[in-house]
This record gives sequence, C-alpha cells and structure tokens, in this order.
Amino acid sequence: MSRKIQTGKLPADMLTRLLSGAHTDSRVIIGPAYGEDAAAVKFAGGVLVAAADPITFATDHIGRYAVDVNANDIAVMGGIPRHFLATILLPQGSDESDVKTVFNDIERACHAIDVTLIGGHTEITSAVNSVVVSGCMIGEVDEAHLISNQGARAGDALLIAGPVAVEGTAILANEPLPGLSVELVERARKLLDEPGIGVLRYARIAMDCGGVRAMHDPTEGGLATALREIAGASGNGAVIERDAIPILEECRAICEALSVDPMGLIASGSLLIAVEPTMSDRMLDRFNDSGVVAAHIGVVTGPDCGMHFTDGVELGVFERDEIARYFDSCK
Repeated sequence: MSRKIQTGKLPADMLTRLLSGAHTDSRVIIGPAYGEDAAAVKFAGGVLVAAADPITFATDHIGRYAVDVNANDIAVMGGIPRHFLATILLPQGSDESDVKTVFNDIERACHAIDVTLIGGHTEITSAVNSVVVSGCMIGEVDEAHLISNQGARAGDALLIAGPVAVEGTAILANEPLPGLSVELVERARKLLDEPGIGVLRYARIAMDCGGVRAMHDPTEGGLATALREIAGASGNGAVIERDAIPILEECRAICEALSVDPMGLIASGSLLIAVEPTMSDRMLDRFNDSGVVAAHIGVVTGPDCGMHFTDGVELGVFERDEIARYFDSCK
C-alpha cells in the first residue's frame, strides 16, 4: 500500500530514496540531496548556484517572501543572488490589481537585494484557491568559497545568527491569542518587517569572518530539522545547548499559548552555521558588533553520538512543521 504523506516537506527517508537515482553530469558539484539548500554547477569559469522554492500560504507580501526565501538558499551556499524567475498562479476571479500587487512586491524585494527579475510565468487557474508564487533564484560563487552542508565536521561549533522563530511567530500572531497582551501580539506581527526573514547579511558576515564549514536556513520543521539536515548531509551528530538558543520572547509566549514547540516551528530569519572551533568566538564578536543576535548553541559530533541536548534528551523529530500541525488541528 502506498504511504500517505502529511502536509509539508517530504519525510527525509522518502526524499533520500527518491533522489538516490537522480542523474547528474560532470559539471554538477552539488546536486539534489537531502539537507542541501541549492544546487551548484560549474559554469563559464565559475560556479552557478540555483535554488527553487514555492510560497503556498496566503500573505500580503507573498512576492517578498518568494524572493527572500530563495535568496536565503543562495546565501547559505556562500553565493551572491543575481537573477530571479517567478511562476505566479492566481485563483479564478483574480483581477489586474491582484496581479499588479504581486508583481510590484517581487520587484521591490528584488531591488532591495540588488537582484534582477528575468522572467517566469503567470496564469489564472482553477488549480489554486489562493495565490501561489514559485521562485527560482540564480546566483554565483567562486568554487573556492562554495559552502555545502556536507562540509560540517566533528568538533565544529554550531552558531545561530538571528532569533528563533521569526517567520512562524509572525504567522501565528494572526491566530486568536487570548491572555496575551496586545503589545506582544503586535510586535510579533511586525517581525516580518523587522528583523525580517532574509539572512543575506548574516551569511556575508559569516563568510567575511572565515572558518565557515556549513550554513543552513531553518525553514519547515524549524531549527530541530535544520540541525538534523546538517548532520544528515555531513554524516555526523550534534549536541545542543537548549538554554543557549535565542528564542524570541514573542515566540515563547505564542507557542505556549497554542501548544506549539518552537524547535519545530518554521524559522526563516535565522541562520545556522557550522564553523571551525577556533573561529567561533571571532564570528560571534563580528555578529554582536554588527548588532545581530547570535549565540553558540552546540557542537557537531561523530555519527555515533546521535542528536541530543546537553541534558541527554534526544532532539525532537518533526516530520512536518509545527505550524502545519497546529492548523490541521484547528480544522
């Protein structure tokens, strides 16, 4: 009997199995693999980096989401995002103003990070009941500076730049939250604007500092899944210091109110970094000097150590994001 799949990312074992037979050629440096954010291909004397991600939930700024999320996937490979393509699907009944809103949002977001919109496709279709934007970002990087999650090594320090969990907290702030102050909820709703979900700046600070072995953008499944993806890609384990994780006050309060685990909550807006241990303090100083919330949250270990917190409790496995579980429970 065929296995049923829940809302969200494919389970890791299923994705790994499906990708195992993928064909690549000699120019592919990083191809399709569990735990990698983008592909890297030798091209015209350099390396082309490409990423594709859809935005499938309703939001007033879906175009900005699509640009930022795809730019993040280029940044964590050490690359610079350059060109963007967008497939925009709108439901029946949409009008010209709906299309214009999405286009303008994409253009503004591209301009903000010096990216050029170079094409895509737009249509009205009965296949969707809200706007969907599927983006493809193309970037470039010198091969010597290409970062892969396969590069994490036992002994590396695990740092996080940016607080947890900006994206998930902002989305959940629109849910009924009796008992929480109006001020806290309003702060949570504004997190998409400040600090936002883009991590380009964080990635550049890390790369300029040096010593980066791997970087990952915690999206669906939250920080816990991002940690497992780095470990899985590199064939390692990790020990995490729970109390060191910079969880937003708004995130803690909203997650407690809705019985959601912040470790499994979609966390775009933060950057997970595996760095050479001798460089971790220097990198933290760079982040702090730049006004970026950052912390040392653990260490990469050998594969036999598994994935657990310093108190011995195993790191949770989130086969789907906590936000998807919450919304399903409300149906």
